[in-house]
Amino acid sequence: MEPQNLEILRQFVKSELGDTEKLDSLSEKPLPLYEAFAETGLANWWLSEDVGGRGFSLEEGVEIVNELSYGDAGVAFALLVSILGSSMVQLHGSDDLKARFLAPMAAGGTFCAALGSEREAGSELNRIGTVAARSGNDLVLTGEKFFATNAEFADFLLVLARAADDPDEYLAVVVPRDTPGIEIVKRWDVIGLRASHTYGVKLDNCRVPAANCLPGSGLRLLETGLNASRTLIAATAIGVARRIRDLCMTYAKEKRFRGGSLLESPVLAQKIGQMEMQIDVMKSQCHKAAREYDEIMAGPDAAKVFSRKGTLKSALTAKLYCGQAGWNIASAGSEMFGGLGYTEELPIGKLVRDMRYVSIVEGGDDVLRELLFSRYVVPVSRRS
Repeated sequence: MEPQNLEILRQFVKSELGDTEKLDSLSEKPLPLYEAFAETGLANWWLSEDVGGRGFSLEEGVEIVNELSYGDAGVAFALLVSILGSSMVQLHGSDDLKARFLAPMAAGGTFCAALGSEREAGSELNRIGTVAARSGNDLVLTGEKFFATNAEFADFLLVLARAADDPDEYLAVVVPRDTPGIEIVKRWDVIGLRASHTYGVKLDNCRVPAANCLPGSGLRLLETGLNASRTLIAATAIGVARRIRDLCMTYAKEKRFRGGSLLESPVLAQKIGQMEMQIDVMKSQCHKAAREYDEIMAGPDAAKVFSRKGTLKSALTAKLYCGQAGWNIASAGSEMFGGLGYTEELPIGKLVRDMRYVSIVEGGDDVLRELLFSRYVVPVSRRS
């Protein structure tokens, strides 16, 4: 990442993400800081240059998210999660879809939302109930989606649906946000990442051109798109962990302990040393996953390669490890503050809540462990 962009990013974090109280509340509308981030020119940094974007690599994105989440993981999540839907369009969409939906995102620093999860289906997306019925040259979508970050103010929704005439066919459909029949059912009162906005969404006979459907199995397309978003979600754990480490160091310098400061305690040295080791491994795994993704993206047939490979082992491992190591760091950091670590008096409580999401969204740890087992442990000859 070029030094001038890094400096712009750090200045944004310093000037906009310092008010913990403001960022830990459920504002009715997106905070003005999202507009401020768009003014830096770094919004949607991954969009390719051919649609007017910056064309940053996923590895550069890891560093961007690391810096943002040091300030606030909710802001980082809101700014990164559009990579899921937009990368699916970028890889598999027609030139017309890219021009109509990605170019405005690049120009305006705006958002999109991916709508996959449903209440009954849970992590088994092959059980979704949302259907897309063919009607002439259109598709008509009906169903209800459970968790959809940025959906209220997105430019478009990337909707996963089952074909009404073939229950074994799954579609990924681009739906403009202003399409009649889209209803925001509720905003979720999440316990962490409270600067982000996640909604329940109902689709009632939403009609879009059939050309808005991406070619290929919608389940497979979503799976490949998750490689990028899962890697960046993992990277949020790095920034939160760094913030916890620094808070612990500041507290230890001030806290009196056995005639000196807590900083002089060998127990503290062991805990902080352990944190530092875990943070370093977290960085290494995120960069490894990002480099594998970038290598595929740089090739001539990226869409075909991703469709063949599906879920990348490196992305699964990054999210699993960062979620678990990050939680260990958050737990150790919270304990270091004693009773204050279990109050809202200090930022550590918020950081603990923010860290927890890494092991939950876009596939909980048990889901990812099963994927690792079935895709990368079970011999190919024995896979169903």
